[in-house]
Amino acid sequence: MEQSTLKIIGSNVRKRRKLKGMTQEQLADLAGMSFSYLGKIERGEYNVKIQTLEKVAKALECSLAALLSDSAAFKDVEMTEPVLEAAAILLKESDENQRKAVDILRFIFRTEK
Repeated sequence: MEQSTLKIIGSNVRKRRKLKGMTQEQLADLAGMSFSYLGKIERGEYNVKIQTLEKVAKALECSLAALLSDSAAFKDVEMTEPVLEAAAILLKESDENQRKAVDILRFIFRTEK
C-alpha cells in the first residue's frame, strides 16, 4: 500500500477507536494483537494485512470500507482530543440524551438549529 493510504487507514482506526472511548490496549485485545502493533497501524507505519484490518473493524463494530475510505466521515473536521472525548461520551447515551446535550451546547454557545 502507498504510504498515504497507510496514513488514511491509521487515522480512520484511531478516530473510530477514540469515538468508541477505547484505549489502544482495549482495541488491541479485542482484535487479538499487541497494542504496540496497533500503534504502528494507527501511525501508518505498517503495511497491514486485510485479515488484520477485518479483525480491527469487527472490534470497532464498523465496516472494513470505513477503515479504508479516504472519504470517511469527519474527513474535513479536525478531530481534536476534546471533540473525540465528547463524541465518545455522546455515543454511549440514548438519542434523547444526545439531543439534550446538543441543546445545552447550543444554549452555551448561543447557536441556532
